[in-house]
Amino acid sequence: MKAVVYKGPRNVAVEDVPNPRIEAGTDCILKITSSGICGSDLHMYEGRATVDPGLVFGHEPMGVVEEVGEDVALIKKGDRVVVPFNVSCGFCFNCSRGFPNACLTMNPKQAGAAYGYVNMGPYRGGQAEFLRVPYADYNCLKLPGTAGDQREDDFVLLSDVFPTAFHSTVLANVQAGSTVAIFGAGPIGLLAALSSVLKGASEVYVVDMIPERLDKAKQVGAFAIDSTKGDPVEQIIEMRKSNKILQQALRPGEEKMIGVMCGIDAVGYQATDLDQPEHERSNVVIDDLIRVVNPTGHIGVIGVYLPMDPGGIDPLAKRGEFPLWFGKLWEKGITLGTGQAPVKNYNVFLRDLIMTGRVKPSFIVSKHASLDDAPDAYERFDKRESGYTKVILKPEKAYI
Repeated sequence: MKAVVYKGPRNVAVEDVPNPRIEAGTDCILKITSSGICGSDLHMYEGRATVDPGLVFGHEPMGVVEEVGEDVALIKKGDRVVVPFNVSCGFCFNCSRGFPNACLTMNPKQAGAAYGYVNMGPYRGGQAEFLRVPYADYNCLKLPGTAGDQREDDFVLLSDVFPTAFHSTVLANVQAGSTVAIFGAGPIGLLAALSSVLKGASEVYVVDMIPERLDKAKQVGAFAIDSTKGDPVEQIIEMRKSNKILQQALRPGEEKMIGVMCGIDAVGYQATDLDQPEHERSNVVIDDLIRVVNPTGHIGVIGVYLPMDPGGIDPLAKRGEFPLWFGKLWEKGITLGTGQAPVKNYNVFLRDLIMTGRVKPSFIVSKHASLDDAPDAYERFDKRESGYTKVILKPEKAYI
């Protein structure tokens, strides 16, 4: 079969690799109809992770079941399914407690496994024509409709970015009436804004420097904060201060709470200085969130931070160590939530929101490409070219 194979920094190729096969009775084989390129794939693509050449990329797979093992009971050939990026067993100590993102059985190196990702187990990715899915009954989410229909782009986002974005609002404790600041208007940041609105947030601010992405943030009802126009924290605070209705409602002392109650880092460890976009500063987003989040507020860090970064700007960064304004975090009593999303905790009800027409997360999808065009799509996405906010690969041209 064809698959997108990592060859080295900024070098992927579409190559023929052996077809996957049933290795255990609980496996199934998917014929892939859609597979997303994720912003976290770029960390590996750019050589910012210790990836061995030959890894098949892709942790956002969706398709039609081609074959099932003898012990699969709930999924059958011909079913349309989407698969969480988490490869999990469903029965270990962590899975049974609702943490499939930290499954203890599927990765011999550490807790947590994923398709096509560095240090996340021996699983090939889904940017390919076929994919082996372990524990198919647990990991496959059945979908209505047929491959390539009007909900294809919405459903493929259930593999990662939509549940991950929703999880960021859980980490940040977003509730009805919350005020939220989201740094980063990539796919996760945009869907975090959508998720915040779904949960009833009263104000959502989205910070980025790319006009195309900020325009999409406005589409979901968020305030767009252009970081090229000055300190985003000051911009958010000034906007809230200029809200006359809010000011009339403040009681004595509440001017200290003119920031927001919930903050989300949807950027990660490759954040850059706002006044020098070419200069990387990994801690800038978390520090800005500590500044803008009110005392007793919450921060959710959903942007990726890896324990090893060969391209780090200094010896600490190479080891995944970053300075943190911990004293101010502690003084303000802010809680900090981190980690990968447990996709299975959210994908069923997010699917149902899509099915009923309540949400259409595919507003972030900006480009479809054939599997053969993956190297070009990676290069353009890496350059943040217009039209490459979210790319979906289609192994068969019939689905484009």
